[in-house]
Amino acid sequence: MLPGDGIGPEVTHAAAAVLARVRADVECVEAAVGGAALARGLQALPPETRALCDRSDAILFGSVGLPEYEGKPLPERPEYALFLLRRDYELYANLRPVKVFPGLEEASSLKPEIVRGLDLLVVRELTGGIYYGRPKEQRRVDGVDEAVDTMIYRAPEVERIARVAFACARARRKRLTSVDKQNILETSRLWRRVVDGVAREYPDVAVEHLLVDNAAMQLVHRPGAFDVILTENMFGDILSDEAAILTGSIGTLPSASLGTKGSTGRQFGLYEPIGGTAPDIAGKDAANPTAAILSAAMLLRHSLGDEPNAARIERAVEGAYAGGLRTAELAGKAGGALSTSAFTRAVIERL
Repeated sequence: MLPGDGIGPEVTHAAAAVLARVRADVECVEAAVGGAALARGLQALPPETRALCDRSDAILFGSVGLPEYEGKPLPERPEYALFLLRRDYELYANLRPVKVFPGLEEASSLKPEIVRGLDLLVVRELTGGIYYGRPKEQRRVDGVDEAVDTMIYRAPEVERIARVAFACARARRKRLTSVDKQNILETSRLWRRVVDGVAREYPDVAVEHLLVDNAAMQLVHRPGAFDVILTENMFGDILSDEAAILTGSIGTLPSASLGTKGSTGRQFGLYEPIGGTAPDIAGKDAANPTAAILSAAMLLRHSLGDEPNAARIERAVEGAYAGGLRTAELAGKAGGALSTSAFTRAVIERL
């Protein structure tokens, strides 16, 4: 457990309480990361925290990032810990489920009839592309300042993330949308060619290709038409946040970042809510723990191979919302908002 900063400790402990209720045999050990580590004079990812991760089956992550560290060099910022974890454990597959729970349709910025029943999954390649390509630098050439970022993909990188996405689609509604910019980018032409090659191994999955600009438009025009969206790093960064806001609250959305399989055949992964640290409400028992609780469910599913208990947690969360329970950001002016701890207890009661 790496709770991190802001509301991270509150929601991570809520998720751990739910996890303990369904799996008493899972040992959760906590360590400092991000701003919580920097404030103690440690690195954003201290060696002892990394060593704990090395001997663990999975990482349950909170959030990192605080305003006082903005503008500092990356190694001196809390977010550097997440960068290192993704890179060093080769967490190449980011899964972002986006689901609108019955009763929460009105929370979306879109019309309720557009988002009702929305249930899609964004599969983002996480360790390649323009974020990691070299050269990456600012320089001065012929008296003019310029900057360069390199977008590069190799076929095996595309192949392995495509297989993750096709496997997810096969377990869902068997539809996959691959997003690229093949009319402009050579990396996208390679991407599309490799995805088409992998598709032949999954004849039961229907595949469509969309250019990224069209995909962004379709996400707000017909979001219910999507099942699994597969895309590269930068496009996935943007589209996953666009998809997330369709639900009306990022406080309900979990994520998983998966690496290669270990000796057990299960996947090592990092599981985290996507909502950020929200320092303005930290320590007030007001944060929505849903995303962290659902991240724990994804941990059970992907790293511990425990689908029944993962599904139990998801049904309990859905039952809480179906019963009209809301935390502050969803209750709005209607009142009756539950605290973080009260909503967590309500989920546990429904297990």
